[in-house]
Amino acid sequence: MRIGIGYDSHRFLEGRKLVLGGVEIPFRRGLHGHSDADVLCHAIIDSIIGALGLGDIGKHFPDTDNMWKDSSSIELLSKTVELMKENRFEVLWVDSVVIAENPKLGPFTDKMKENISKTGIPINAINIKAKTNEGMGFIGKGEGVAAHAVCLLRSV
Repeated sequence: MRIGIGYDSHRFLEGRKLVLGGVEIPFRRGLHGHSDADVLCHAIIDSIIGALGLGDIGKHFPDTDNMWKDSSSIELLSKTVELMKENRFEVLWVDSVVIAENPKLGPFTDKMKENISKTGIPINAINIKAKTNEGMGFIGKGEGVAAHAVCLLRSV
C-alpha cells in the first residue's frame, strides 16, 4: 500500500466558470489557471501521482504545454487513473477537502463524487468535505479556493 497527499490553490478571476470536482458551480467568478483550474481534481491528481512516486501534477501536465490549455481537470484525472492502473495500483480511498469562503459547496459534493467516480475511482472510495476558512487568509478574504487530498493505493 502507498499513501499520497495533494494540495492545490488558485485565485479567482472574472470571466471564468467555477469548476470543482468537474461540477460547474454557479458563481460570479471562476478560478485562474492553465486548465479549468479545478483545485479538487488537481489535489486528487497530485495525491495519486505522489503515492505512485512519480513526481507531481506539473511534471505530467505542465502549464507550459499548450496541449493542456483550458483542458478539463476531470480528463486529467482520468489520465492519472490510467497511469495508476498502468503501474498496477488501485485506489482504496480518497479523502479530500475543498476550502472556499464562497460559494457554499456542500450542496455540490455528491455531484462532485459522481463525476470523479467516472474517472475509474470507485464512488464508495471518495470522500469530499467542504469548509470555509473562517474569514482568514486569501481564502477567507474571498480571493481564491484551495483543496487538499489524501489517497491510499494498493498494488494489484
